Amino acid sequence: MVELTSREDTHRRMLRARDEMDRRYAEPLDVPTLARIAHLSASQFGRVFKEVYGETPHRYLQRRRVERAMTLLRQTDRPVTDVAWDVGFASLGTFSRTFSNVVGCSPTEFRARHLPVAVPSCFIATWTRPRQSGGTVVSEKRDGADAD
Repeated sequence: MVELTSREDTHRRMLRARDEMDRRYAEPLDVPTLARIAHLSASQFGRVFKEVYGETPHRYLQRRRVERAMTLLRQTDRPVTDVAWDVGFASLGTFSRTFSNVVGCSPTEFRARHLPVAVPSCFIATWTRPRQSGGTVVSEKRDGADAD
């Protein structure tokens, strides 16, 4: 059996807690709950989490929620309030303030800047492919045959 160093064991415990945050980001999670997952005291967990990941557990969870909200805002037309609740924010004001701090604009502004593309990506790739000066699409020769 391989013995883990104290540092490796601590990192593994932090990873377990962070994985739980990633899975359950929309649920109310607090430091004592996460500390139990990592088998540490709440104060020790907060300190070690910040040492390992460079941010507090609360900040990490808020950022993960905002990342998920960004995806929902880009890919759906659901109201901003519903998106906020879906990703775990209990207050629209807190969601908007946190989103703006992380992203640099409001959720509504973000959605307006990142409208979904109504054209399939394969068509966009074809339309934006580099062309020769004669206006034909540049393509590779396949199996020794000349390309169009």
